[in-house]
Amino acid sequence: MIDAAGLRVMRAIAQEGSFTGAAISLGYSQPAISQMVRRLEQRLGTVLVERVGRTIRLTEAGAVLARHAVPVLSALDAAEEEVAAIAGLRAGRVRLMAFPSSCSTLVPGALALVQQRFPDVSVHFTEAEPSESLLALRNGECDLAVAFSYEGSDLVRGETDLDAFVIHHLLDDPVRCAVPADHPLADAAVMDLADLANDRWIAGCPRCRGHLLTLCDAAGFRPEVDFETEDYVAVQGFVAAGLGVALIPDLILRSITHPDVRVIPIDPASHRAVYIVTTPDLARVPAVAATIDALCENSRPLTPKAG
Repeated sequence: MIDAAGLRVMRAIAQEGSFTGAAISLGYSQPAISQMVRRLEQRLGTVLVERVGRTIRLTEAGAVLARHAVPVLSALDAAEEEVAAIAGLRAGRVRLMAFPSSCSTLVPGALALVQQRFPDVSVHFTEAEPSESLLALRNGECDLAVAFSYEGSDLVRGETDLDAFVIHHLLDDPVRCAVPADHPLADAAVMDLADLANDRWIAGCPRCRGHLLTLCDAAGFRPEVDFETEDYVAVQGFVAAGLGVALIPDLILRSITHPDVRVIPIDPASHRAVYIVTTPDLARVPAVAATIDALCENSRPLTPKAG
């Protein structure tokens, strides 16, 4: 019923005391001001301006509109400025969730790029496994999810569907075998998992455990998993202590290695795919798009070279 243009006209009439003065202050013609007042009166069903000879004055209803126009238009102007700041990356907030083993390499470098380029954009980070971050994205509790899936398995694994999501492939993260430094196969150039059929194993998150079981099944044995932890620092500590062997993603090994652990490529090779996931609408938000660009840029040095 009442639009911003009508409120601006009523405020200008109250301030200037005439249609002509309101027209000059707003940059309209005098007939245009008259027409806008008539349309507003028709919508509201009451007279807003009383004409007395060559002068005009606001009716009680007109005075009410003029009075309320000041705070309403101020709020609209403030909202427009805030939106313009967000659109121009002079402000904005991004809620990012990423899986733990991306948090020592991929994520910090990307967030540093965002901070350097757009210091007024705020990125709020939460560590979460893919099942949790994808559900949070669907529920509107985050804007970006950095997630992973192993080859041969779906990204969502039945937790939610991806129909409403936009997925950016970041990199393929090789998985390697970690054995104690004094293990009989510690000097092997390449590890056949079948040679570790009699070893005890340390498993990680549910997805990683599932991947371990799949690889060992293909190698012809069922691994004896004695320890489970999602902390890869702890995994390497267990391996170094001679408590078992483990599979460790390359992203972890780029930042955390143990001197008493030997890391060996496996044959056949295996990897997990790392993705950024968001929604089509959020992907068009400037701050979200800038964060996606930074994650993509920071992933390039982490991508294994062919051959």
